[in-house]
Amino acid sequence: MSHHAKASADAAVSRPTAAMRMSPDAKVRLRTTERTVFKYYNDMGKDKGHCTWGPGILAHRGVCTPEELARPVSAAQVNAEFDRRVNEAEAAIHRNIHVALNQAQFDALVSFTYNAGADGSADTYALINRNDFKGAGANMKKFSKVRVKTKTGEKKVVAPGLVKRRALESAPFMKPNANATAASS
Repeated sequence: MSHHAKASADAAVSRPTAAMRMSPDAKVRLRTTERTVFKYYNDMGKDKGHCTWGPGILAHRGVCTPEELARPVSAAQVNAEFDRRVNEAEAAIHRNIHVALNQAQFDALVSFTYNAGADGSADTYALINRNDFKGAGANMKKFSKVRVKTKTGEKKVVAPGLVKRRALESAPFMKPNANATAASS
């Protein structure tokens, strides 16, 4: 085996998801889940949550200013940022996951990473890398609360949309023999 072929083989072993991309159907589901809004908005309703725009893109933590709430965004901006964020989530998985995943698991993990970020997904990645797929799914389900401001500070509240989303994202990891299925895909 040539040096180049060996290096490619070594890379494939340490990065088994390297050639994977989010499926077109999963991208459509993510866009639907994220609800595209062509302006800035507070993700938990009037004066609650975080300033967000487009398909669930966090502008910043905390509520939007009146100027931000009046700011429209174009379809081209939304599409470009959505694609960039999906690519960013895929790259995080390629860097951090060292075991095989099937397409459903990869798609679910991209959706989760898109929403929770690579840092927020770190514990889930670690569980997957230990082949604890059920533990990874259970960990994903914990990400159903958001921090909101109150008159006296902040508190975490359950976001009903996240409960449903986490159930869908964790499902491919909760199936019996999920890690055996991934290894054979």
